[in-house]
Amino acid sequence: MTSMGTTGFEITVNLIKTVLVFLMMVQAVPILVWLERRGSAFIQNRFGPNRVGPLGLLQLLADAVKFLTKEDFAPEKGNRFMFYAAPVFALIPAAIAYMAIPMSVPLKLESATFLIQGFEINVGIVFVLGISSLAAYTILMAGWGSGSKFSLMGAMRASAQIISYELALGLSIVGVILMYGTFNFNEMILQQQGPLSFQAFGYTVSTVALPNWGIFYQPVGMILFFAATFAESNRLPFDLAEGEAELVAGFHTEYGGFKMLMFFIGEYGHMMIASGLMATFFFGGYGIPYVSIQDVQNFGMNLFGSEIAANVFNTVVHFLMYNLKFGLFLWIFIHVRWTLPRFRYDQLMDLGWKTMLPWALANTMVTATVMFVTSYFMF
Repeated sequence: MTSMGTTGFEITVNLIKTVLVFLMMVQAVPILVWLERRGSAFIQNRFGPNRVGPLGLLQLLADAVKFLTKEDFAPEKGNRFMFYAAPVFALIPAAIAYMAIPMSVPLKLESATFLIQGFEINVGIVFVLGISSLAAYTILMAGWGSGSKFSLMGAMRASAQIISYELALGLSIVGVILMYGTFNFNEMILQQQGPLSFQAFGYTVSTVALPNWGIFYQPVGMILFFAATFAESNRLPFDLAEGEAELVAGFHTEYGGFKMLMFFIGEYGHMMIASGLMATFFFGGYGIPYVSIQDVQNFGMNLFGSEIAANVFNTVVHFLMYNLKFGLFLWIFIHVRWTLPRFRYDQLMDLGWKTMLPWALANTMVTATVMFVTSYFMF
């Protein structure tokens, strides 16, 4: 909440929003699991889940019952505290980080304005990257706490992979930060409104053929960022931490039941963070291409004749647009898993250190140089 109301009221509203965003994330996971199963089945020319309920939708309920009723066990020679704490801590960073991403325009009512996100932080980028990077600790906790060589090897692989690709991921968005001049997500989204337009050498270049999205200014940064998010999420082709052929299931080999489910939710949570950041940085966030926020507001006023109804309409329409972009990137995550083969581990590390990191650094230097030249050398 941004204005009006007592401190207690604001705290209550923010707590409610936090719980709602968390529930949305958790409820999205079964849908994504079903989509991944059905999607992979179509890609591989097979049926997928189709017996339990229409289109196999009730298979999710059966899986939930299975996860919740499985016997709880812990390795005898493992560290019990780390073993039980790792799944909990795997879930927390993804949930907290996603809450900082705005999902629609603020909802304006008579006495208050509500942000459609868990909470707003002016340095949102730093917060999201900092919190989501804590996943490396949970993986190490799981590997060490399991007391298994397979788990420990998977955890070492995963932590080395995450640290390696975090450098490329962080550098890939420095160009975005330079271009927008802010760490605030909402300000970034507002700067991407309208048609493609930029200033260079004292002139304004504009075209109505393209929206003013970050991808048209930072195409290299977008490719590097999206590739690095696959490695950060331990998704194919970067899932060396769970290489079934050599490590059984990697760091969660010894996990089953509800604890395994929490790892699943954490993994899909990181996919959601990556998809939300992709939409925010490079595709206008909740913005609608060629349609301004005020245009939607005016259409709502003409449709309903009430300012409050128009505000609700405006918020809902932009929320749907955000989720359309968000869902598209989630589908790309799923599609890539069943399209590309897994890298060899040395290839994975070479790609991170010898290819993506130099390209990200070069992209940052070129962006800074171009911005300096176009700003200070007017012809």
